[in-house]
Amino acid sequence: MTETHSGGCQCGAVRFRVDGPLGDASVCHCRMCQKAFGNFYAPLVSVREATLVWTRGKPKRFQSSDAAQRGFCADCGTPLTYEAPDGIAVAIGAFDRPQDIAPKIQWGIEAKLAYVDHIHELPQEHTLSDPEAAPFLATLVSYQHPDHDTESWPPK
Repeated sequence: MTETHSGGCQCGAVRFRVDGPLGDASVCHCRMCQKAFGNFYAPLVSVREATLVWTRGKPKRFQSSDAAQRGFCADCGTPLTYEAPDGIAVAIGAFDRPQDIAPKIQWGIEAKLAYVDHIHELPQEHTLSDPEAAPFLATLVSYQHPDHDTESWPPK
């Protein structure tokens, strides 16, 4: 039986399936990855030993350097891929089950933001813990694609 993973962007315009084993999962702190993800770092997993199939739509690509391009959803902007001559890596957060893909190494630490190592020390609260924001948040309707494929998407 082949290992299979699925995922996609937040609006559902782009969906994918990975057939076969995932490779090394990592986070990259380099400045290019920070900008591409609009974040402290880019969590990525290699799919070079597997087959990546776009099951709905295809990502738009930006040539971020002379050696690599990055795929993203043209509709909602979700970062999806890092594509280089040695293979493709997919954004861990774009998978339907990102909790199953744990990074094993950090790259680009020369650009690592010093405070990233201390985020776990910050106070932690549940989303609805703020009594002023809770009523608003409790009635919020998400238009994001669910973490699985469905025939009834998008919502009517």
